[in-house]
Amino acid sequence: MGYIPVTPFRRLVEAAHLEQHRQASAAPPEAVVNKWEVLRELATARDRFGLTDRDLTVLQALIGFHPGATLGGRPIIHAANATICDRLNGMPSSTMRRHLANLVQAGLVWRRDSPNGKRYVRRTAGEAVAYGLDLTPLILRHAEICAAAEEVRALTARMDRLRETLSLMRRDLAGLATYGAMQHPALPLWPQMADIALLAARTLRRRLTLEDLTALHDQLANALAQTRAILEPVAENPGTSDGEIGQHHQNSQKDSHESESCHETRQAEPVAPNPQSAVAGLPLGMILSACPEIQAYADRPIRQWHDLIRAAHIVRPMMGISPDAWANACRHLGPADAAVTLAAILQRFDRIRSPGGYLRSLTMQAMNGVFSTTPMVTALMRQAA
Repeated sequence: MGYIPVTPFRRLVEAAHLEQHRQASAAPPEAVVNKWEVLRELATARDRFGLTDRDLTVLQALIGFHPGATLGGRPIIHAANATICDRLNGMPSSTMRRHLANLVQAGLVWRRDSPNGKRYVRRTAGEAVAYGLDLTPLILRHAEICAAAEEVRALTARMDRLRETLSLMRRDLAGLATYGAMQHPALPLWPQMADIALLAARTLRRRLTLEDLTALHDQLANALAQTRAILEPVAENPGTSDGEIGQHHQNSQKDSHESESCHETRQAEPVAPNPQSAVAGLPLGMILSACPEIQAYADRPIRQWHDLIRAAHIVRPMMGISPDAWANACRHLGPADAAVTLAAILQRFDRIRSPGGYLRSLTMQAMNGVFSTTPMVTALMRQAA
């Protein structure tokens, strides 16, 4: 085979074009790939290759000219620009050439230009020489494209899980702000926390990067920790005055500023679980205010989390909830959150047809990361009010 230029006519040859020429002059690849599969994978990883949706539309049209469902050997498209534009529903030629240049720049299409710049197939002594747009890079880079697409899917899944977590944290913060405002309206903390929750909801509507989501997670985590530091003492000591709580709030703010310098050191230390604070986002006082029915079935006053868990174990068979459904809820939600869920179901017992089935459904939602006890308890508080 003679010399086949791979750069546009009269274009200066750069290092990248020389490497492209070397690969194009080598023997055809032996691998065969499904052309639609590589297009789908490339669509997933298009940002990694600097491509747009319109670039992929042009590539799809080029792939459509190649017969069969696979790419192998030297898949060269020699359709004229006008024919390609017709395949693209009348896309202007200048627009098509711009997107084609992007595909060439990304190294996914090679130009194999004839001496006169036309695209055609010439047969000489039984040997066919094709000039046009070479799709061989899609074969050579198939593994790279699939790996990039897999990375994008993994990152997307991670960001989706983080978004779900942030949504639950935002709802928890809003519920705690509502509860705190009802219990101690004199404190200025609650409007601030409600604003943070509202701003987080608005932020989550936008397209965010992983760094944006991580920063929002840190902000909500700090706000929740600050809020719980105020409300947890209230749950254990209902007689605490607003003035004492305000002093505690100021001290907690001061401590948080003083501890910033040693944050990394503390983060590395293992923290033992505390069964008294096992519920994420809900103080015990808020549970008992929203779900007072559970206290009627307790064999002693509910003052600690283990008292609530004990009461849930007592009332569970009376509600017709099977041991298996209860064990599954305790396993996936944790004993404290399972007890809160059961107390909320008991509070609405007359409106729930199958408490056991409802508990199983909520447990499945928790396993998928889309269930939090805060909205359920907050709704009960609003109904009671």
